[in-house]
Amino acid sequence: MGIALNLAFVLVETVYGVLAHSMALLADAGHNLSDVLALTLAWGASTLARRGPSERFTYGLRSSSILVALLNAALLLVVTGGIAWEAVNRLAAPKPVAGETVIWVALVGILINGASAMLFARDRRHDVNMRGAFLHLAADAAVSLGVVVAGIGILYTGWLWLDPLTGLAIAVAIVWSTWGLLRDSVALALNAVPEHIDPRVVRTYLSRLAGVAEVHDLHIWAMSTTETALTVHLVIPGGHPGDGFMADVCRELRARYHVHHATIQIETGAQPCELAPDHVV
Repeated sequence: MGIALNLAFVLVETVYGVLAHSMALLADAGHNLSDVLALTLAWGASTLARRGPSERFTYGLRSSSILVALLNAALLLVVTGGIAWEAVNRLAAPKPVAGETVIWVALVGILINGASAMLFARDRRHDVNMRGAFLHLAADAAVSLGVVVAGIGILYTGWLWLDPLTGLAIAVAIVWSTWGLLRDSVALALNAVPEHIDPRVVRTYLSRLAGVAEVHDLHIWAMSTTETALTVHLVIPGGHPGDGFMADVCRELRARYHVHHATIQIETGAQPCELAPDHVV
């Protein structure tokens, strides 16, 4: 639904942007086109993430959602560069703009982008892939509001430079909203611990388990934008505590820290582990 709404609006906005000679409308159309691609990628990534594991991809294709979030952030920045370049050129040589057309088309954009953004609002807090889609659309709604203001300004003052200046403001707004997405998706792509998990708290929980003398080789990373994996070595001098113990720990890790895939290795400490020092990987 989001893809269909935005694709239809891209066509409308491009046509009226050309007819009205409006850089602000064309800039917004370019950003909306990136939304269509972003939504398509997010949809594809969500589908791939549900595929089961294979011999080659033993975790399935869950991490495709991380790659798409990163790609969406990069795509936004590339589109922003094009908008900024054209806006600077228009500032040097302003062109007549049909302010009333700009206003009405941008008002439609606020409605479409706002409605589309709400489709992804619920999932944006726990899925960086959905957050990327939401940010694309929410930024567009704000951008369209800026275009309305520019159109009103041009209509009543005749200041043609307001149009390309709005295009530059749009570019700044996009970069501002995209930076957090880029930072978070790069971190996930580099196997950083997801922000909602404090590794020190997890280590403390594991170290206080009955019979555990030492915790080492603890790794926590995102398998996808919604699933987290963990591996750890627990030194238990008394020997393996049994399957019940392991099942309880895995349930607690899921319930407390949203770790969906835990792999725990039990050691007695009789033989030194090469991976025991924290600096060894």
